Amino acid sequence: MSSGIGQIDMEEPLLVEQTTNGKPPVPAAPSWSAQLESILNDDGVPWLHRMRAATWVELRLLCNLAAPAVLVYMLNYVMSMATQIFSGHLGNLELAAASLGNTGIQVFAYGLMLGMGSAVETLCGQAFGAKKYEMLGIYVQRSAILLTLTGIPLTVIYVFSKQILLFLGESTAIAAAASVFVMGLIPQIFAYAINFPIQKFMQAQSLVAPSAIISASTLLVHLLLSWLAVYKMGLGLLGASLVLSLSWWIIVIAQFVYIVTSPNCKRTWTGFSIKAFSGLCGFLKLSTASAVMLCLETWYFQILVLLAGLLKNAEIELDSLSICMTISGWVFMISVGFNAAASVRVGNELGAGNPKAASFSVVIVVLVSLVVSAISAAIVLALRHVISYAFTEGETVAAAVSDLCPLLALTLLLNGIQPVLSGVAVGCGWQAFVAYVNVGCYYVVGIPLGALLGFKFDLGAKGIWSGMLGGTVMQTLILMWVTYRTDWNKEVEKAQNRLSHWQDHKPESLSEK
Repeated sequence: MSSGIGQIDMEEPLLVEQTTNGKPPVPAAPSWSAQLESILNDDGVPWLHRMRAATWVELRLLCNLAAPAVLVYMLNYVMSMATQIFSGHLGNLELAAASLGNTGIQVFAYGLMLGMGSAVETLCGQAFGAKKYEMLGIYVQRSAILLTLTGIPLTVIYVFSKQILLFLGESTAIAAAASVFVMGLIPQIFAYAINFPIQKFMQAQSLVAPSAIISASTLLVHLLLSWLAVYKMGLGLLGASLVLSLSWWIIVIAQFVYIVTSPNCKRTWTGFSIKAFSGLCGFLKLSTASAVMLCLETWYFQILVLLAGLLKNAEIELDSLSICMTISGWVFMISVGFNAAASVRVGNELGAGNPKAASFSVVIVVLVSLVVSAISAAIVLALRHVISYAFTEGETVAAAVSDLCPLLALTLLLNGIQPVLSGVAVGCGWQAFVAYVNVGCYYVVGIPLGALLGFKFDLGAKGIWSGMLGGTVMQTLILMWVTYRTDWNKEVEKAQNRLSHWQDHKPESLSEK
């Protein structure tokens, strides 16, 4: 293998075949990453030249992976946000109901399913880097089975959402309207159960562009169907949520058709296998650790919205906080895209035995994500007085949103670092460790502090959000320190051991940090 700076070694075996119409095959991401490791290890070249060449290669890899991943997550989130906007223009009560149903109930299922799916992200990413292609299809099937079974008790929660919201102290009018919205989201639960394993399966192979195209096409269909259901057919909240569920199923079916028919997946998807039903107990342990890590984070924001519903002027406070959370969530999808990129890059490099490339990838993805988030925060501050009119026409809500925008901007800035470091944790398999960090930062510090500021000191939504920021800052600092102290050579050894165990269907804990 050539070690020339800035060159891409075309003799490295291709990991994804893309030969079409007689054209030469496109080198896959792991071939580029092998070149990256070679550049970083070439001590005969000045350090500055190595860093410049390595940065160029990593940015190429990152753009090819992160850009479509960001687009996928943003488009999927825009579908939910569009549903909330359609509902909001029916009235303030409908906006509060859709916000509470979407953020207060639906996020519960989203966090659980996405969290359990990140077990696939760890195993598929490392297996693909280690060239154990046949295991990727087995992992995705096991995960889909477990997530589908998980969807059954989640359905019960959706059915009794009104009673749950009333028990938590929400007003009767908002709880009743939110329960109508949530009932239409039941089919979405099982779309999540299939989508997230498929999504992680494709991401591990750097096959993100097809998902972006599918999501973009589905969004257009979603907007048209939502307009027809809400305004022309008069189906209101129930129609809006049913269309959202249908749109998610369109995405699932289209992605599965791609996997089955594309030559890019012919070595990683060999059809349904009875092996998917073996080792489920061990896989459940991995999925549970992954779910706890992510759920503790997503439920954290969910609890804050529920707390806002208990404030004195509940409708205005809930509307303003929900609008800011929706904007934050939309921009957060950019960070989630970088999260996926970080997870895939680190997982692939560890599986391929490239410790320096893994470490270097972490630095580059964090810096790029931070710059993008800083630009987003500046845009939000510039539009603080008008940004709420996309959701509702109320001037009172607009003033409340404008007052929260400085906190929103700070949140966006933190989102440039924290989600990416969480992606590094997933790529390495540290989910259980991060779960403990989340418990302390969010539930021991963030929520009690937010409740104290919001209720005791009568700061309302600003107090609740300030408490949230306190927990997020603490978590970000801990993850930065742990990542800085990581021995990447040991992480390579752990990745190799993990793959050896799982190829033999032996359970292994992800808590290795």
